[in-house]
Order: sequence, then structure tokens, then C-alpha cells
Amino acid sequence: MFSWLGTDDRRKKDPEVFQTVSDGLKKLYKTKLLPLEESYKFHEFHSPALEDADFDNKPMVLLVGQYSTGKTSFIRYLLEQDFPGMRIGPEPTTDSFIAVMHGDVEGIIPGNALVVDPKKPFRKLNAFGNAFLNRFVCAQLPNPVLESISVIDTPGILSGEKQRISRDVESGYSCLHRCHYGGYDFAAVLEWFAERVDRIILLFDAHKLDISDEFSDVIKALKNHEDKIRVVLNKADQIETQQLMRVYGALMWSLGKIVNTPEVIRVYIGSFWSHPLLIPDNRKLFEAEEQDLFKDIQSLPRNAALRKLNDLIKRARLAKVHAFIISALKKEMPSVFGKENKKKELIGSLGDIYKRIEREHQISPGDFPSLKKMQDQLNSQDLNKFQPLKPKLLEAVDDMLAHDIAGLMVLVRQEENQRPKPVVKGGAFDGTSDGPFGHGYGEGAGEGIDEADWVVARDKPAYDEIFYTLSPVNGKVTGANAKREMVKSKLPNTVLGKVWKLSDIDKDGMLDDEEFALANHLIKVKLEGHELPSELPAHLVPPSKRKIPE
Repeated sequence: MFSWLGTDDRRKKDPEVFQTVSDGLKKLYKTKLLPLEESYKFHEFHSPALEDADFDNKPMVLLVGQYSTGKTSFIRYLLEQDFPGMRIGPEPTTDSFIAVMHGDVEGIIPGNALVVDPKKPFRKLNAFGNAFLNRFVCAQLPNPVLESISVIDTPGILSGEKQRISRDVESGYSCLHRCHYGGYDFAAVLEWFAERVDRIILLFDAHKLDISDEFSDVIKALKNHEDKIRVVLNKADQIETQQLMRVYGALMWSLGKIVNTPEVIRVYIGSFWSHPLLIPDNRKLFEAEEQDLFKDIQSLPRNAALRKLNDLIKRARLAKVHAFIISALKKEMPSVFGKENKKKELIGSLGDIYKRIEREHQISPGDFPSLKKMQDQLNSQDLNKFQPLKPKLLEAVDDMLAHDIAGLMVLVRQEENQRPKPVVKGGAFDGTSDGPFGHGYGEGAGEGIDEADWVVARDKPAYDEIFYTLSPVNGKVTGANAKREMVKSKLPNTVLGKVWKLSDIDKDGMLDDEEFALANHLIKVKLEGHELPSELPAHLVPPSKRKIPE
């Protein structure tokens, strides 16, 4: 059990005691941030109020992509098990949002039942109405992967500019999404999920890379959540290596135009299903990329508390800016005559109000909400009912950001250290963790791990010829003589120093013929592109040294 005691003498209330990060976040939100949000109608403009389930739920992974990019197959690949409601095919098969979660009994919970369950983090989706809820289900099943994470499958986005039938100028979202998906705002639903999930995976089909205008709009709707986005270039086994390089380059170029971030988004290349590879030339690349992606997903439970803390900070910053905007509009409104004309004038000059608030309160431009979206929302509001600036509410949020959050960071690190690593187990995550099909098994420093004979002995005659040209004394060469030969590999001194430490088994500062052969073997391992081990594996220890304690 963890605890943190607030010690700020300026506080009027008794110091808070937080048992866990989740407990602390819930208390801070309800007592300090929620009053500010409610006072300035934050929930009508940006995001519904958070509930306890939002802080307690398992990490969630959101899958987004055009139809037939393999989203549902990707989930099936991770779980190594079919899930209720699963449909796979080349045509648009998934026409609903499916929350794949852990449950003792396999089955489907319809959307209308989901949004009244206080234990599920979906209650606020009720605001999107029956049009959405009729296309939202939870697929529950007993699966070890789902004990640590939940996965959200989304409807496949149609591809091609021909699908752009019409656009709603006011909202900026495609009319196609509302019509095709049953009359609800698809992009707005994705924004809701993006704010609450821990990872967003965008899937692309390497065989038919086509980022439609609809998909571009969806990616743009994920603005402010770029840190959560990862990209999977799926079905990469269907094309040759040269074509794969071109597809990868085209994808990065296209994403660079859509995602407005200075950092390059991580792209994982592979074929995420359990069928044989059509073109196996890049098998090792796919295996390495798969392991990197699995490590990223496995890190989510360990980092979940930090993610929730970070999201609360982002929400608090937006709520503060929103309060300044609302109060500034209230201050400019007349009390009796000319209300409508003044309202139009203020909405039209909202950009100038943004700049004034930015100067007066030293706020970064990136913290402000979308200007056009804010103007559209203000058209339907009664500005006279807005609240004036309430310093005490803002002071409470500033106090939270300045003091409480720092205390919670200590708890975050403590909870992270308490979690096992890795924490996501089962399914595909266990398939390559041990045994001969583990990533890199029998390669590099692992070569010869299952052989009775010392693997270095294969090339030892060639290494012995070099050894005896280095003027050994009493069967050993000095460090200086060995260095002259080892530097011929052109590897940096940091690498050669590690080779020396691994090879000098008896730590006498010299190398005998077996140790010298081992050093050359490790140099070859590194030159072939493999990493050196931190400790010498048992199968690489020279036969005559295997009884020497390390």
C-alpha cells in the first residue's frame, strides 16, 4: 500500500492522503477540476465528465483503419482465439464498435446495457444516442491477454475519394460517416475513445496503400493524442522487398502531411495473422517488428497510471483555457440591449480574444481549442448565461497542478516498480517468449545453444593461426597484442571493450587460445548485426573454463 502526504502550509484544508494513484486522481478530479468544468460548461464544449471507471479501467487499445486492413484479424492474432461478434472478410465486415474485454463467460453485451453499467468506462457514450448504441457492443470472453488490456475494434473506413459524397461545412466532418454508420458522428466517437485509450493503432494494408480523404479526416480528429498513435503496415508479406521499401516511404510521406507532429510516428511492418507468409524474404524483419510491437503493448499496464495522470494534466490545462474564454465572452456581453449583435461580433472576433488571453495569462497557443469548432459551438449558446471569472476555482486547479500532481508522481513510480514485467501474457505474447521459436533463438550469440560441442570450435583453427602470430608467452597473448588484431574489425572501442570483458574468462588481462577464439567469435557476431549479450551465455564458455566460477 502506498501513501502520500501533502505538506503545503498554504492550504486551508487538511492534507490529502492518497492510497493509490487511481484513488488520488479520482479525488483530485472531483474536488478540484470538476467544479471548474461544471461552472464553465466544459462538458458541453469538449468532453463529458470523467467517472470512477475511467480511472479504474484496464489499459485500452483502439484499432483504426480502412476496411480490409486486418483490424479484426489483428485482434484474433493477439488473442489466438475467436471472440463473439467477430467477422472477417475482404468486404467491410465490421460495421460496429466492438469492445473486446475480459469476462468469465463468453458473450455479447449490447450498447444500451453497456452505458448503464457503472463498472464499465462507457457510460458517457450515452450522449451519442441510439444511432450509435445500436452499433456498439462489448464482446466478453475468458482470455489471459484480456486480463491486462482491452481492445476496441472499429468499423472499417471506406476508401477512395469517390466515397466523399458530401461534407457538412459547419462541423467539418464527413456526412458519409454519419450516414454510413447509422446517423451518428463517427469522428466524434473516435475522439471520445482517443481521449480515454492508452494506445491508438492505425492499420494500413501494404498491398493496397490508399489513405482516403475519410481516413485522413479521422486521423486529423485524433489531434492532441499523437503520443498514443502507432502505425502497423499490415500484410507486408504480400509484396517483394523493393516494393515494400517504396510502400513504406509513401506511407511515411502521406502521414507526414496528415499528422502534425515533429516526431516521426513509429511504424511496425509485418503480417499479423496465423497463415503462412506469402513472400518469406523478410521473415526476420517481420519477427523483429512484431517483438517491438508486443513490447510496446506489454508496457501499457505498467505505464497506465502515468498515462491517466498525463491525460488529467492535459484536461486541466484545457479546462483552464476554456474558463478564460467563457469568462472573457461573459465580460463583453451587454446586460440589456444588443445581445444578439454583440454575440455575433464576439464569435467573429474569437481569434483576437484567443490572442489577448494568450498574452495576459502566458498560455501556449497549442493549449487553445480549435477556433472554428469553438465558434460553431458558441452559435447555439446563450452567452449571457456564462459565468464570470472565479479566481478560487482556478487557484484550486493551479494548486493541483503545482503540488498534488508532483506528489502523485512519486506514487506512479512506486506502482510501476511493483508491477511484474512483462504484464500482458497469453495468446501471441507467449507464443514466441520461450523455446526455439523465440525471437533470435539460435542466432547471434545464441548460435550453438542446443549443441553438445562448443560452437566456437568450428572456426578455431583459423583463429589459432592468427593467435600464434601474436607472439604468445606461456600460451597467452597480452592485451596490447590482442588489441592490435581486434581493432582490425573497425568496431568502436566501446564494443571491443565489451568483447574483451566477455572473453577474458579468468580476468588475468591476457587471452589464451580459447579466449582469443571466443573474442573473434563475438566480433563476428557483432559484425553480422547482432547485439552482444550482457553476460556470456553458458554455451559460449570455453570447455576448459566451464568449472571456473564467474
